[in-house]
Amino acid sequence: MSHGYAPGGPAVTPPPVPLEKIVGDVVDNVSAAAKAELALLEARGELALHGATWTAAWGTIAACALGVAMLALAFGAILALAPHVGPLLATLIVVATLLLIAAFAGWRARSSYGDIRTALRRDLAGEGIDD
Repeated sequence: MSHGYAPGGPAVTPPPVPLEKIVGDVVDNVSAAAKAELALLEARGELALHGATWTAAWGTIAACALGVAMLALAFGAILALAPHVGPLLATLIVVATLLLIAAFAGWRARSSYGDIRTALRRDLAGEGIDD
């Protein structure tokens, strides 16, 4: 049965750690954490730039393909309508239809832009002056 005594006498307590060492260790840990956070931010920025670059490139290709498709659709619609209503009226019908589509798309883009502005406002409650 043990009474809490060590065979060679009481256990030796280690000397206290100096305050300067503790503070130095804390500063080193905070410094390392700050450097790691900055490296993470830099890596995230590079990843975002990479993503934005390729998004813009593929978006440009998609926009060009859509433009060519819209031209083909417009020419095809004019050619299909021309025998029935004449070339001038067919052109006017197609142009008016495309302008209506463009107006609708512009209206939807404006409302989506409003959502972005709302999300990025500093004062979400609308109580102060908006930036």
